[in-house]
Amino acid sequence: MENLVKDFLNQESFAVVGSFRNETKYAYRIFKKLKEKGYNVFPVNPRGGTIDENKCYPSIKDIPENIDVANIVTSPAVTINIVKECKQKGIKRVWIQPGAEDKEVIDFCKQNNINLIYSLCVMLETI
Repeated sequence: MENLVKDFLNQESFAVVGSFRNETKYAYRIFKKLKEKGYNVFPVNPRGGTIDENKCYPSIKDIPENIDVANIVTSPAVTINIVKECKQKGIKRVWIQPGAEDKEVIDFCKQNNINLIYSLCVMLETI
């Protein structure tokens, strides 16, 4: 797992998928932390809009650039659709925040050769 975490954190671009309604939301906090660490970060939420003057994309597929890692902070029922979008976009690394994973999501990633981290918070790894 340690090597997988290092591989993920050595990438340049992250999509963070979740709720950005306010600064207490985990997706917002992860977005801010990754930006502070110098990553190229793309917020994703169906509502779109802007997050701290950064365009928020309605879906993974709407991001016009290649993404190295998708970090997902959603309910498991939503997460499965997001990992399917990741596959379509060619994203090979998915970091699912604790509580966003379930067996279907884990199995899908394994069956589709998507490197997966779950049950481990990116915030703790980037401190």
